[in-house]
Amino acid sequence: MAAGKRGELVPRPAKKVEYEIRFATVNARKGWLDLVATIRNSMTETWDFLTRTPLSLTPTNYPLKGDLAQLERGGKVFDRWQHKPTIKGTARVWFFVDDRTVWLEQVHTSHPNETK
Repeated sequence: MAAGKRGELVPRPAKKVEYEIRFATVNARKGWLDLVATIRNSMTETWDFLTRTPLSLTPTNYPLKGDLAQLERGGKVFDRWQHKPTIKGTARVWFFVDDRTVWLEQVHTSHPNETK
């Protein structure tokens, strides 16, 4: 393992029972960074939730319905989920789970038109 650079951010290690979170798209990365810049505490809680219990049904985390309920990636079909980082806010995180990885597909800084 190469030595880290002084001042380099130390990534949080995942517990063996936790999920990894990865960006499925460049736009998801941009949206995530925008939300972290504006609602950091809520995004920290979102990170914790998605690494521990991404498939739990809650008022702020649930599968999407209708035409948005599923997506295809790499020849496999996945259920698409939505997470609301705040109860009253309009931001949304769309994701799917493949094994122990949560893939952030779309991160919306405001309510997406597709679900209005």
